[in-house]
Amino acid sequence: MNRRFAVRTLLAGSAGFVFERSVVQRGQAQQGEDFTLRSDVALVLLDVSVKDHAGRFVPGLTKDQFTVMEDGKPQHITVFDSGDRPVDIGILLDQSRSMTPKWSFALTAAQKLIEESNRRDEVFILHFNDRVTSGLPPDVPFSSDIQQLRGALARGIPTGRTALNDAVTLGLDHLKLGQRDKKVLVLISDGGDNASIHNRRETLELVERGAATIYSIGLYDEEEAEHDTGFLRRLANISGGEAYFPPTAERLVPLCHGIAEEIRTRYTVGYVPQSGKPNALRSIEVRATGADHHHLKTRARSHYRYDEIAQK
Repeated sequence: MNRRFAVRTLLAGSAGFVFERSVVQRGQAQQGEDFTLRSDVALVLLDVSVKDHAGRFVPGLTKDQFTVMEDGKPQHITVFDSGDRPVDIGILLDQSRSMTPKWSFALTAAQKLIEESNRRDEVFILHFNDRVTSGLPPDVPFSSDIQQLRGALARGIPTGRTALNDAVTLGLDHLKLGQRDKKVLVLISDGGDNASIHNRRETLELVERGAATIYSIGLYDEEEAEHDTGFLRRLANISGGEAYFPPTAERLVPLCHGIAEEIRTRYTVGYVPQSGKPNALRSIEVRATGADHHHLKTRARSHYRYDEIAQK
């Protein structure tokens, strides 16, 4: 089956990545397997990074080289894709006062991420301090125009406190407006939350229900008391992304180069989950083996919340 059509159909709407409805559509999956997406079918879609033991991305794997476990039980993979597909990307930039000495590095790194992404990616910028503001004009929710995005990055100056939870919450909500199959948030911050309306529990639950893979970068000085490495790790681990804590702001540019490369090399793996109790938390494990049958290093969403929409 044309995976782009299948996934876009399943991701359309506001409920997130796990339980979107699909129309009746028949076609060929990879390796000639015929399947049908029905209007009463729920689908779990996973964004999966695969590296070898030297830390290099591994391209060219097939569906048969992957195994997915949900709550310890193997799942039948019904959707698989390995192409460099365009994505919706939200860049969340901490613009609090403490970011002043690191601001130019953050802007350069974010620009590198944009420049090295797929040219058809749709990107938005959110700045956050005491409140969250969009870098793009109100009538431009996403852009692929590099010059426009450069201007969006540079809008405003560092000031105020850090509404990190609000930025993640609004970023996840904004991604629902996008038309691309995959959803990514890249968060750059140098402090813990001290100004949000939303609390940590609310934010993490939205990540559990959401579509996005989150990459978080913490620019923490060791002498600073106000930071939260555990929370940034949690955002990344739940969603299948990664958390980074570079020792200096100068390391931001190569980090964003690596994130751009990873986004373009991740696999999409999907399966139909068994029905069960609404709102239940379900664990996921994804395994991959190379041509030599050795296990590869995978990173994907660690769990999700089985939503009530699956029952309707």
